[in-house]
Amino acid sequence: MKNQANKDSHFAETMNHFAELPEWGTKLVEAYLENSKAAQIYWNGVLKYTNEFVTPFWIALNSFSNLEQIKAVRISPVETLRDYFELLQFNNQIGTKGLTSSYEAMTDFNLRKMTEALGAVLNTLSNRNGEDISEYAARQRQLMNLVVYEYPKAILDIEPEYGFHFDNGGYVKAAETDRFDLYQVLPQDPQVEVRTDGKPVIIVPPYVLGANILAFLPGEGKSYVHAFANQGIPTYIRILKDIDLHAAVQTMSGEDDASDTRFFCEKVYAKHGKPVTLNGFCQGGFMTLCAILTGELDGLVDAHITCVAPMDGTRSQSLVEYLQHLPARFRDLGYALKTLPNGNRVVDGKVMSWVYKLKSMEREAPVSTFFRDLSMFDKPAGKPMNISKTAAAINHWMLYDRKDLPLGITQMSFDSYTKPISKDGNLPVTLFGRSLNIKQIKEKGINWLICIAEQDDLVDEPAALAPLDFLEAEVTVFPKGHGAIATSWSVPTSTHALHTCFVHPASKRGECRGPVRYQLDLDEAMRNAGKPAPQKKAGRK
Repeated sequence: MKNQANKDSHFAETMNHFAELPEWGTKLVEAYLENSKAAQIYWNGVLKYTNEFVTPFWIALNSFSNLEQIKAVRISPVETLRDYFELLQFNNQIGTKGLTSSYEAMTDFNLRKMTEALGAVLNTLSNRNGEDISEYAARQRQLMNLVVYEYPKAILDIEPEYGFHFDNGGYVKAAETDRFDLYQVLPQDPQVEVRTDGKPVIIVPPYVLGANILAFLPGEGKSYVHAFANQGIPTYIRILKDIDLHAAVQTMSGEDDASDTRFFCEKVYAKHGKPVTLNGFCQGGFMTLCAILTGELDGLVDAHITCVAPMDGTRSQSLVEYLQHLPARFRDLGYALKTLPNGNRVVDGKVMSWVYKLKSMEREAPVSTFFRDLSMFDKPAGKPMNISKTAAAINHWMLYDRKDLPLGITQMSFDSYTKPISKDGNLPVTLFGRSLNIKQIKEKGINWLICIAEQDDLVDEPAALAPLDFLEAEVTVFPKGHGAIATSWSVPTSTHALHTCFVHPASKRGECRGPVRYQLDLDEAMRNAGKPAPQKKAGRK
């Protein structure tokens, strides 16, 4: 009891001492307490971001060890030593990029904060109007708390509004195979009716990035598929079944992809009485091109739209540079494979996502990412720190849409990034034992719109426009990055809305047509003339 009384007395004396401090002294004490809380949250955030980045490393390390045990027996010790030394150099280069970007992000953020803190101190000591030091410290603690705790919760909470929800009445299941479901996307506006005799479009999402990016935030008007459906276009989306539950997905090949696409095109053609426009987004564009070139879709498809699609990955400068520094021994999909309980081998989606982060280490280093998020939400005094639905949805996509991938499909993409299109136009893959020559697009009379993004850091412009070396196609250039066509520009009121024509200076091709406008024009031409619209000619500038 005596000890407790002494403690209470000591606490009371301390509080009395603080009460006797001048106002600026009280502010400094309050700032110290707020900074202590902020520091705890800060280090928690650094550890959290680092752990999220490193977790796939442990998965990759297991696959690496298993494959290296096999290779070590087949390859001489001298070659192994040389390869490991080159790998060490490669790792040092990656690490240097990460450290440099982290240092720059920390420096930029902290210099800005030091300026703000100095202003707050002067406001406190001189009793000037404006944010004082305790208010500044409280704002920093709030910022740390928002990024480390509130932001992850917002990312989880956005799930009901983000992506496809096929049970909400806005979609109708049209067909299915062992590997895919085909859904018709209905207009959101009840006043808009689907033109059943209109020219239909089947949209094919990428395997790697998943389908949900194409129905980003339908309630906010940000949805690529609804941009078509809301114009009354018969719109269909091909959805890959859950690879964890369907063995047919785990073992699927490029031939399976093309055959299922043909089946869906037959169903849609029969329903609407018009040939299909096949629209591939990102990796989906490469798969739709391959399917068309097999000849399996002859008579069913007469138009092709590709958006930010890598047609010749060897022309992606950043990836080529990345692979050139990686020793040839380690350019092997086997390092990303995992064996499922049923014995099927698939490509680990988390490892593939991690490999992309390594390629872009200057932007994806965990500390750099942490400070980028801090800067994104940091606002001047008096302005609220809000988490936008767009920011939450983007991160939900990046964090939770990573799925394992079929080996056969991933091998096709891998080949397209390591082997160029031949001089005579043959793709680096074959299907059904047939060569796939890109010049066949012209022979088949397929109209082709190629949409690219001006600031795309995932699919470089030369990779997307490689077909122009062999044929003529219409090209549309959108501002911003890789996902902007499906997010920013799917909004009907945006400056580059998908259903409009616009002029973008970077295109150097005059007026551009959005993919929805392109589809509407094709349909109108077929109605008026009974044949597809003439192709706008666009060559390499």
